[in-house]
Amino acid sequence: MLVDSHCHLDFPDLQGRLPEILAAAEAAGIGRMVTISTHVARYETYRALAEAHENVFFTVGTHPHNAGDEPDVPAARLVELSAHPRCIAIGEAGLDYHYDKSPRDVQRQVFRTHIEAARETALPLVIHARNADEDMIEILSDEMRRGRFGAVLHCFSSGEKLAQVGVTLGLYVSFSGILTFRNSEEIRRIAAAVPQDRLLVETDAPYLAPVPFRGKTNEPAYVAHTARVLAEVIGVSDDEVARITTENFDRLFSKAAPAAQAQAS
Repeated sequence: MLVDSHCHLDFPDLQGRLPEILAAAEAAGIGRMVTISTHVARYETYRALAEAHENVFFTVGTHPHNAGDEPDVPAARLVELSAHPRCIAIGEAGLDYHYDKSPRDVQRQVFRTHIEAARETALPLVIHARNADEDMIEILSDEMRRGRFGAVLHCFSSGEKLAQVGVTLGLYVSFSGILTFRNSEEIRRIAAAVPQDRLLVETDAPYLAPVPFRGKTNEPAYVAHTARVLAEVIGVSDDEVARITTENFDRLFSKAAPAAQAQAS
């Protein structure tokens, strides 16, 4: 079984045909998936999705695009909301200097608030990083000195230095359909250098569908295609990459591990 560690089941392209999408994921061997928060204000939507589907988990947080809309959500509020048994992480939060949809200083402030919540809850932080490598490295290094926290660099499309620093700091690195694109040789090279015990796979659905579905609406079932390319990149079988990434998922997102969920129920 594979895990789609990052998707957006609440987005219109997916929510409108959710039964079909979940059935396709099961048929493709996707045992669990995490629907990721982009607005704290939509918390009830994420919670409802996870409560309605046994193999769906959720997070709580503010995407950097929306940091300007939710600049003042305190860490204590994130901590409070994350107590739900199926809320398994903080985020996604981070820095996006490509679109700059929120002021950069606000993005940085909100990102640090999410780190505080991740540290306090001992839940991992789902990190969005785009065209902001140097500031991301500075903040992660500074905050890790203040106190350790778990995290994943999701949908990795940044430079080699950020991957190296992330691994050194104890972070995980997750690869999406970008890994399968013809012009992604650099990303494949970076993936090959990440220690196997730090690798995750995801879709970021409905975005970034892998080859052979590039340009179409992405969905959790397609994570199998990304995993297949990752297996080729690191030189293991499809079954072995499924084992590696699932074990890594359970280690990082320990609240979603089968034993932890059995205890919670």
